[in-house]
Amino acid sequence: MNSRLLLLVPLAASTLFAQVSFDRILGANKEPQNWLTYSGTTFSQRYSLLNQVTPANVKNLELQWVYQVRSLEKFEATPLVVDGIMYTVEAPNTIIALDAASGRVFWKYTYAPSADARPCCGRVNRGVAIAGDTLFMGTIDAHLIAVDAKSGKLLWDKSIAPPKSGYALTLAPLIVKDKVIVGTAGGELGVRGFLAAYDTRTGKELWRFYTIPGPGEPGHETWQNDAWKTGGGPIWVTGSYDPDSNLTYWGVGNAGPDYNGDVRPGDNLYTSSVIALDADTGKLKWHYQFSPHDQYDYDAVQIPVLADLQWQGKPRKVMLWAFRGGLFYVLDRTNGQFLLGKPFVEVNWMNGFDEDGRPKLVAGKLPSAEGVRITPGNQGGTNWYSPAYSPRTGLFYISSWVNYTTSFSKGEGEYSEGKFYTGGGGRRNNPNVVTPAFLTGANTLNVRKEEEGYGAIRAMDLQTGERKWEYKMSDVTDAGILTTATDLLFSGGRDGYFYALDARTGTLLWKASVGGYVANGPMTYSVNGRQYVAVAAGNSLFVYALRQ
Repeated sequence: MNSRLLLLVPLAASTLFAQVSFDRILGANKEPQNWLTYSGTTFSQRYSLLNQVTPANVKNLELQWVYQVRSLEKFEATPLVVDGIMYTVEAPNTIIALDAASGRVFWKYTYAPSADARPCCGRVNRGVAIAGDTLFMGTIDAHLIAVDAKSGKLLWDKSIAPPKSGYALTLAPLIVKDKVIVGTAGGELGVRGFLAAYDTRTGKELWRFYTIPGPGEPGHETWQNDAWKTGGGPIWVTGSYDPDSNLTYWGVGNAGPDYNGDVRPGDNLYTSSVIALDADTGKLKWHYQFSPHDQYDYDAVQIPVLADLQWQGKPRKVMLWAFRGGLFYVLDRTNGQFLLGKPFVEVNWMNGFDEDGRPKLVAGKLPSAEGVRITPGNQGGTNWYSPAYSPRTGLFYISSWVNYTTSFSKGEGEYSEGKFYTGGGGRRNNPNVVTPAFLTGANTLNVRKEEEGYGAIRAMDLQTGERKWEYKMSDVTDAGILTTATDLLFSGGRDGYFYALDARTGTLLWKASVGGYVANGPMTYSVNGRQYVAVAAGNSLFVYALRQ
């Protein structure tokens, strides 16, 4: 490993008006001009109180500046903005400090991952975290690094796990009090996933929670044949935090091997689950498993969206979840109680829930040697990209893959360190939906053109789980969603457009070509009273504001 600092324009200490204390992060809604954590706030709603851009004037948005990175990897990072300074990541692991109003570069810090790095699904990164005047970034060779936010100089570098075994960090870290929390990717390579907290000042590990419980740990009985040692359970999307309960919530990915469950009998906790941990100790308080003994690669690494609302006439603290398996959930976030589960796209692998909220599987809808058509397909009804919740509209918004089917095949599931451990694969059935190259299988495509898939934003009613509206795209989407206090919704897709919708009706209000597909979460901020909206597409960051 080595690193490099490129200082282009000096960034004076006074440029950062105040250090980013944890109190500031908790009170992020009090300073909507900034974007202080990956999902905007620790509740992860991706809802901004900025109101300068409205449905009436959004048509006047104009491009203000563009920053083009040198990487050809997907640009998945959501920027942070702190008092006029933007921090983002060029894949795989270069931190960039920019003037948020002009795009002028202050400094770059480049981390060079070791040759042992082998992330399964792209050399990507989803962003940084900030605490005090220190930035934190995970690397694709499973290091956690701390960098001075004023100068870009390396402060400390902590090795988290062996990259040659498939471990990687691709998520944006989460700050909780004096801790920086990260989880490991690598579910397709037979890792034993974990979530861990580190001291923001020193990098010392403070606690670790294994998502695959070992002997003597609760949940270990759900694994047999020593399968827990290579059970997967990756974490590659940032979690959420509730200060009232002091719980931090994280989604856990697939079991290993992905498609062949024969070698791992049992429910395989805590894969395909949401876990709620005490933020001080890392102790498990509750969990909910979306797909017990999952054989569809339905990672539950989606964003836990927290909301306080009226539920059946009474105030309730809830968690909103768009599960990759095509189901929308409402859970009680204090105890994990199942409140509601409804499909938000077509689903044929399950047909309802038992009284405890466990999905009822459909007979015959499991991977086989010949291949079985499953809906939604391997990439899911949604995936890692961020949904949004608007307290104004009361709607939950999901980037969705509609009419998407995969033929799932089951193969051998033999583990070899650092190599793919999937036990089969999936082939797309929809001609306009691209399956990533790392998914393999020998079954035929069986394309049926009347079922061509497409991408859509779908708005869900929280009380009923019913869809209120849909905005249909010409291709599928990997984009996150942003909503604002003026009832605007911003998103994009693989068709190369960035757009604004009316958040109440789904009506298209504005659209701009960005020349590449959007694979990050749009965000908004303001500098000197002027609101900006930023989105990454292709290998560039685009920033818009109203015409002056």
